[in-house]
Amino acid sequence: MQLITTIAAMRAARAEQTLLGLVPTMGYLHAGHLSLVRRAKAECGCVAVSIFVNPTQFRPNEDFSRYPRDLERDLALLAAEGVELVFAPSADEIYPADFGTYVILPAADEVLEGAARPNHFRGVATVVCKLFNIIQPTHAYFGQKDAQQTVVIRQMVRDLNLPVEITIAPTVREADGLALSSRNSYLSPSERAIAPQIYQALMAAQARYQAGERTAATLKHTVAALLQQEPAFHMEYISAADPLTLRELKLIGPQGALLSLAVRLGSVRLIDNLLLTEV
Repeated sequence: MQLITTIAAMRAARAEQTLLGLVPTMGYLHAGHLSLVRRAKAECGCVAVSIFVNPTQFRPNEDFSRYPRDLERDLALLAAEGVELVFAPSADEIYPADFGTYVILPAADEVLEGAARPNHFRGVATVVCKLFNIIQPTHAYFGQKDAQQTVVIRQMVRDLNLPVEITIAPTVREADGLALSSRNSYLSPSERAIAPQIYQALMAAQARYQAGERTAATLKHTVAALLQQEPAFHMEYISAADPLTLRELKLIGPQGALLSLAVRLGSVRLIDNLLLTEV
């Protein structure tokens, strides 16, 4: 396994490969990341994993400085998976002092995570575009947990005609249903004990959908009513949106819906979602 920290070295290593699957990460890897690595390995043979805590997608009051990092641990996990290339650049390598070009998808900042975190998706789209240009993967792998991110990346790839095939894999969860996230490490034991109620509330709404309920407000109320029973939860938003456009729905049609939410639990901000589809 090669650990690469510069753009020039990454491009030189890439030149030796034909098919290459990329798994972009911010490190502090968990089983969700590793499931993407295994899929990339199975489909492409050669895998590159980027480890970069991207400063441009954090707001000034967010957790960039304390975001969990453990490169040595991450490298050991990736070596065990047979990863060939790990790209772990510095911030200065990605964003030199005179950097001034960003990828902006205006609609992404109007809804859900974009509305809650202004300029977040400008940072996401810019760094992913740069990674695609630097590493030039044939395939790239992302998880469904960051649902709006997947919509943004697919649109960017389509709009800019980037020659990379995007694969979105299902959310990986703990045995009790909590979606895996590096930020779960922030949870106290008592917070961790109640965090699975988020998924349980989403599942309750899914059950109503499967029973025939198609009114978006009713499904969102189902989620909210259950989470409001736990005082530690502070809702930021609950959404039932078109899975492709992320526009809020009143009535869910054949296209289904992305049921998503953001919840604060203590100092930790957790997101999760389910895709509601007709069976």
